[in-house]
Amino acid sequence: MYLAKVHIAPAKSNNAYELHRALWQLFPDRPDDNRSFLFRVESLSRAFGAQVLMQSHLKPTGSGEHVRCLATKVVNYQFQEGQQLRFRLRCNPVKAVKDERKGTVTRNGRTHIRSVRVPLIREEEQQQWLSSKLRQAGARLQAVNIVQENPLYFRKVQEKRSGKVQPVLFEGVLLVNDPAAFQIVVADGIGPAKSFGMGLLSLANG
Repeated sequence: MYLAKVHIAPAKSNNAYELHRALWQLFPDRPDDNRSFLFRVESLSRAFGAQVLMQSHLKPTGSGEHVRCLATKVVNYQFQEGQQLRFRLRCNPVKAVKDERKGTVTRNGRTHIRSVRVPLIREEEQQQWLSSKLRQAGARLQAVNIVQENPLYFRKVQEKRSGKVQPVLFEGVLLVNDPAAFQIVVADGIGPAKSFGMGLLSLANG
């Protein structure tokens, strides 16, 4: 995998949807590919744009319109059982709630009320969500600091649709239990809203 430091110009950095589209410019001639990168906005300024950390399976190109790759390095994680790591992770912790206003859906001959995702607001719930996600990923949460962040608004102009994501920043320490499972999750990211900069798990030796 590759880790890249990327700058995005102000014209594309103040709308989460446009910021994501700008990052695609670093992977030209691949219009039909599934998204193969994760990213996290590290700093944002209306005057200077956004500084972004991006993890990708493919090597990004040097630049595109409104976006420039400042530095790139290869990362080859080799995890060990019992390894302790410090981590940083911006996520969108949510839960599914049935909503009759959304109607019903039929699966396997049975009718179900449709569900919607709602953000988890209480820190206790957010920590439980993270602990569960890491446990499924072959790791155990040992310590965490939770930073509540402002809502992230986006606009899809062509679809005439807008919305918001509620980010939470987790920083702490984890213990690897299953290196193979953990390797997969580090590559794929954690939780929903990855197109809006969620899910990138940054790691350092604890």
